[in-house]
Amino acid sequence: MRKRSIRSLWGVSFALLLYAVPSWAGETTIAAASNLSFAFKEVISSFEKKTGDRVKLSLGSSGNFYAQIENGAPFDLFFSADVEYPKKLEGAGLIEPGTLYRYAIGRIVVWAPKESPVDVGKLEVKALLEGSVKKIAIANPKHAPYGRAAVEAMNHFNLYDRVKDKLVFGENVSQAAQFVESGAAELGIIPLSLALAPTLKERGRYWEVPETAHQPLEQAAVILKQAKNPGGARAFLLFLQEPEAQKMMNKYGFTAPGR
Repeated sequence: MRKRSIRSLWGVSFALLLYAVPSWAGETTIAAASNLSFAFKEVISSFEKKTGDRVKLSLGSSGNFYAQIENGAPFDLFFSADVEYPKKLEGAGLIEPGTLYRYAIGRIVVWAPKESPVDVGKLEVKALLEGSVKKIAIANPKHAPYGRAAVEAMNHFNLYDRVKDKLVFGENVSQAAQFVESGAAELGIIPLSLALAPTLKERGRYWEVPETAHQPLEQAAVILKQAKNPGGARAFLLFLQEPEAQKMMNKYGFTAPGR
């Protein structure tokens, strides 16, 4: 009960902080992890219609965006696939104080095309060991949190050493998904958000990796100190908390932290 109250108070405080600086019409530039691709296209479209503000979305790996922001990349908002990169930016004094916001918990899945002889629903994680599986696509764990979660999950099931030679790395989760969708890899460990997207939902099958197999994929956002449109950034973060936007996020398998 106490934790729930603390969360509620934090949410109220955050909302007050956002309202403290008024929004104005203009373009808000967002750097976002690739696993948000489809969910954010819907959220942004709705936000633009509601507010009249424009949003410019750039998608990529969280680690690469972190490095770009350290070097002065001109983004207003950074939506990471983890909470660690935003915390590092906070520690470096590169964000607007008090704007670090945990916005979602993500999940990973083992995904295979429908025509694959490998039944991931039945075999679950053992699908990775099938003889017909020569390549397994994941995002590069050096700079993609979902790639690190994939490695953690394989280690959790004591499979990493048995399959590490099969791994192929995408620059980000979208590229990893493209590898398996195109047939360049037989299986992929990708975000649930991409498995539920229109381009993959009808073309494949997946098994949801248990949350206990890896560290929680807690995702966080920050408003950057060099933001040219801080008002628009605050307005977008507020909109993301509204039921309409939360419904869009849930559609792609994201849940709010604490649920």
